[in-house]
Amino acid sequence: MAKPIGPICNLACEYCYYLDKKRQFPRRQRFRMRDDVLERFVREYIESQAGPEVSFAWQGGEPTLLGLPFFERVIELQQRYAGRKRISNALQTNGTRLDDDWCRFLHRHRFLVGISLDGPRELHDTYRYDQRGRGSWDRVMAGLALLKRHRVEHNILTVVQRRNAAHPLAVYRFLRDSGARFMQFIPLVERLVPPSHGARSTLAPPPGPDASQDGVVAGTQTAALAPQSVSAEQWGAFLCTIFDEWVRRDVGRVFVQQFDTALNQWLGLGSTLCVFAETCGRALVIEHDGGVYACDHYVYPRWRLGNIADASLAHLVELPEQRRFGEAKRATLPRRCLECTVRFACGGDCPRHRFVAPADGDHPLSYLCAGYRRFFRHIDAPMKRMAELVRSGRPAAEIMRPETRGARPHAPSPAAVKLGRNAACPCGSGRKFKHCCGGAAASA
Repeated sequence: MAKPIGPICNLACEYCYYLDKKRQFPRRQRFRMRDDVLERFVREYIESQAGPEVSFAWQGGEPTLLGLPFFERVIELQQRYAGRKRISNALQTNGTRLDDDWCRFLHRHRFLVGISLDGPRELHDTYRYDQRGRGSWDRVMAGLALLKRHRVEHNILTVVQRRNAAHPLAVYRFLRDSGARFMQFIPLVERLVPPSHGARSTLAPPPGPDASQDGVVAGTQTAALAPQSVSAEQWGAFLCTIFDEWVRRDVGRVFVQQFDTALNQWLGLGSTLCVFAETCGRALVIEHDGGVYACDHYVYPRWRLGNIADASLAHLVELPEQRRFGEAKRATLPRRCLECTVRFACGGDCPRHRFVAPADGDHPLSYLCAGYRRFFRHIDAPMKRMAELVRSGRPAAEIMRPETRGARPHAPSPAAVKLGRNAACPCGSGRKFKHCCGGAAASA
C-alpha cells in the first residue's frame, strides 16, 4: 500500500487513526512523494511480483490532494516498467474532491475506487467532517454520483463506530439502495493515551503481534478506549443483522467483504482478508518519504523496516523482524483461541486488536472476540449450505430460495474446492476469482 501524501487530508474525521502521523515527521516536512522515490517504488514493486498481474493500492490521507498530474505520472511509470505484466490500480478516497476530469481519468485507466461513506447523512456526519467542522456527506454523495456517471468501478468502505453500529439495517439498506454492490465494513477500535504536560490525548500505538502478556506496548498500559469505538457486542450484532437481511434477498447481487471471505473459509480456500488469515506480514506500507513499515496500522518508528532509497522492497519484506511480525499472529494465539470452534474463520483477528489480557496470564485476546464469535457461529448453518451449493456447481444465491434456505446441508466434501485464479468466483459476483474472493489479502 502506498501513501504518497502521507497523513495529509482535507477532512478532519474525529476517529481518523492516521492524522496523528504528522507528528512522526519533521515539522517542515513536505508531504508529497518525490518523483525519484515514486519511480523507484513503481519499478521495484513491479519487479518484485512473480505473477502476471501487479496491483497497486494508493491511500492517504487523501491522495487526490496530489492532483491529477501525479497520477498521470504514475501511469506513465507503470507503462514504462510493466513489461508483459498487467497493471491494476486501486484508489481509496473520501470522494469530496472528485470532478469530471478525475472521473474520466479513473475510468480511462480502470482504477478501482474505494469511497469512504458511513451511511445516511445523520450517521456519516457524526464523525466525518472537514477542518471547519462541516459535515462531508453532501460532497461525498456528489463524488459518488460522478463515479457512477462516468462508469468508474467502485466499492464502499464504511467505518463502523459507536453511532452507526446501533443502526445496522439503516446503514446497509442506505448503501444498497444507493446502488452499492461491493461493501467493506471496518470496525473502529482505537485507544487513547492520557494527556501529559498539557498535551492533548493521542492515539495509543497498537500492541505488537509478539506483545508480552500485558498485551500493550510499553508506556500505553493506561490507554483507554476512544469513545467513538464500537463495542464487541455492537460489532457482532451489526454483522449478524446485516447478514440476515443479505442472506434472505441479496446474495449474488450485493457483495460484503466479511461474508465473501467467510464463504471462502467454509469452502476451505483460506482467508483473502489479512485480519482473518493465520499469519500476516506481507501487506507492507510505503510512506511519502520512502519509509517502509510493517503494516498500515503499524506506521510507527518501532515497526519501520527501512527506506526504499537504501534497500529494495524485496529485501525489506523478507527481513527476519518482518517474518517474525507475520508469524507471531499465529504463534501468540491464546488458549481460548486455540480451543475455539470458529478459529478457522476468525484467525484470532488482527494483532492490533489483541489487548485484552486474560486473567490466567495467557497471550492477549482480541477486544472484538465476543462479537466475532457470535457472528461466525450465527452464520455457520447458512455458510455450510452455500458452500455445499458451490461444491455442487450451483450458485450460492440459491440459498435465497425458501426450500434451499431451510434444507439440511449434506456432509462437507472431503476435499476443498480448487479454483484457478481466472475461474469465475463462486460467490456469484460475476468477477474472476482472483479479482474477488481470491484476491490478494487486503489490509483493513
